[in-house]
Amino acid sequence: MTYDAEVLVVGCGNVLFKDDGFGPATIDEIEKHLKERPLPDNVMTIDAGTSAPHYLFSLPNPMWKKIIILDIANFGGKPGDIKILSKDEMPVGKYQDPHSISVVDPLDELDDVEIVVIACQPEKVSSPFVEYGLCDSVKEGMSKAIDLVYEEVNI
Repeated sequence: MTYDAEVLVVGCGNVLFKDDGFGPATIDEIEKHLKERPLPDNVMTIDAGTSAPHYLFSLPNPMWKKIIILDIANFGGKPGDIKILSKDEMPVGKYQDPHSISVVDPLDELDDVEIVVIACQPEKVSSPFVEYGLCDSVKEGMSKAIDLVYEEVNI
């Protein structure tokens, strides 16, 4: 699949590990409501799951102007809090896929692309144990994250 859009809205995370599924769940919620709340034609939503560093950001497209990433981050907030971070503000942590590739490292190669991270403070990440579904606090934070996506794409 090619990602031919000026703006990418990318949900990262693993839905099998509780709140780590925040990014994909938020993309799903945006896509469910596109008829009532459309995005501009130059915006593409992507449920990248756990593949973001491998497949998406390592295959840059000169068309890209902005990437908005939806993911969890431990920034010291209350569970469900939403915060906008630059890639340089991402807290040091376990932002690696199973093959030890950092999620943020490939972003360093995208010099001409604005990177915005809409981060949610998780309540529980169940890894390595499978526990499907988001905690209520994180579900409640999704609406603010979605509003921030629309602000970032100038709607």
